[in-house]
Order: sequence, then C-alpha cells, then structure tokens
Amino acid sequence: MMTYIQQFDPVMQALLATLFTWGVTAAGASLVFFTGSINQRFMDGMLGFAAGVMIAASFWSLLAPGIEMAGQMGMVPWLTAVIGFMGGGIFMRLCDAFLPHLHPGLALSKKEGVKTSWRRSTLLVLAITLHNIPEGLAVGVAFGAVAAGLPAATIGSAFALAIGIGLQNFPEGTAVSMPLRREGMGRGKAFLLGQASGMVEPVAGVLGAYFVLQMQTILPYALCFAAGAMIFVVVEELIPTSQRNEAHIDLVTMSTMAGFSVMMILDVALG
Repeated sequence: MMTYIQQFDPVMQALLATLFTWGVTAAGASLVFFTGSINQRFMDGMLGFAAGVMIAASFWSLLAPGIEMAGQMGMVPWLTAVIGFMGGGIFMRLCDAFLPHLHPGLALSKKEGVKTSWRRSTLLVLAITLHNIPEGLAVGVAFGAVAAGLPAATIGSAFALAIGIGLQNFPEGTAVSMPLRREGMGRGKAFLLGQASGMVEPVAGVLGAYFVLQMQTILPYALCFAAGAMIFVVVEELIPTSQRNEAHIDLVTMSTMAGFSVMMILDVALG
C-alpha cells in the first residue's frame, strides 16, 4: 500500500490518504445498519482510544518533526513550535466559538457557536466536522512535508499518521449516526449524516499539502499548527465526552493509554 501511494505526487497522496480516513468514518457510521444502539461503556472506551491516538500523533507525527525541521531550516525551534502550536489551538477556539454545533450526548440547549435555528442533526454533524478539519489538515501537511526532502519528514511517518487518524475516526462516525438513529431517524439517513462528518478531511488534506508545497518555509509552523489544533480537539471534546460517566473513567484512561501506545508503535515502526 505504501509503495502504491508513493508513485503519486504529494497532493494526490494526501487525497488518497484522507479518502481512507473518510472511509473509516463511514465504516463507523455504518453500524446503524447492524444495531440500534452501542453499549455506552464500549463507546466511551473507543473515544478514549481515539484521544490517545490523537495525542500521540500530535507529538510523534507532527510536533517533534516540526521542531526538528525548524532547526534544519535555521529557525528557532522552540519559538517556531510555540507559534505554530498555539496558532492551531487559537484557530480551533475561534471555529468553536462561531460555528454552530452540538456535541454528541448533549441536549439541544447545550449547542455552541452563534445562535441558530438549525436542526439537531445538522448541529451534531457540524460538531464532528469541525473536529475533522485538523485531522485532514495534519495528514495533508505530513504528506506535503515529505516532498521537502528533509530527514524529519518520511513517507512512513505520514502513512502511519493516516492509519492512526483512520483508527480514531471509526468511533466518531458512530458517535453521530447512533444518536440520530435513537431519535427515530431512518438507518440510511443516519448513516449518510454520520459519514458526511468526514467529508471535510479530503478537502483539508489536499489544501494542507498544496499550501506547504507552495510555501515550504511554513512547513515547521504548519506541522506544529496541526498538532495544536488536534490537541484542542482532544482536550475540548474527546476526553470530556468519554468521561461523562464516572463509572467508566478507569476504562477510558486505560483506553487512552492504549491508543497512545498504538499510534506510537505505528509512527516509530513505520517512520
């Protein structure tokens, strides 16, 4: 698979990789065709696993290579990392503040962003879509960085990141489609809305790869930016959502550590 992807240019590589991550989101959403509900303990564990994957990916696949790349390009590594990392977090905070959305499991009265009369289903999809933006961007930037030819960026690392993002996308697709199904929506429509939350990843991935190819001097900033955006999603959404039930906290904690370990293994082994 890695050899197959390498024959394409970086933008096409990013597109193929993010089509894969979108496909895994769709696979998670497709559970509505097989069951009417998912055990909440299992779901919380999966969200914890996703959080662990994203934390590990943020460091091993994005922040650490960005810092190393900044040094290789004659920049001040710690300053580059801080500017990019905080920039990613601030960007996501602004999106979170203005884009209308509703996190899974919450009442409609808990919707965030500007006031709107949009339906609950739309707000649920937008919540996951918002969080898929940095994931697609991270994959795109990683594949774009490979074209720079710097030792800090490898095709294996970019490939590992795509696999990791794909793994954690599965519960995100389920987290949208299942609540909609429980509210009486048809299986087909619940699936379509669930998978739709991942459609933004190929767009963000292609844009990320294209821009870093056009302006390679922003590569270290872009990698750290994607890391900051992903950490924002983990802290603002995945961990709080997975730990709403106090009885599941220990499970979620261990699942988070398992997700971190899996992503670390993928990055170290493939990168």
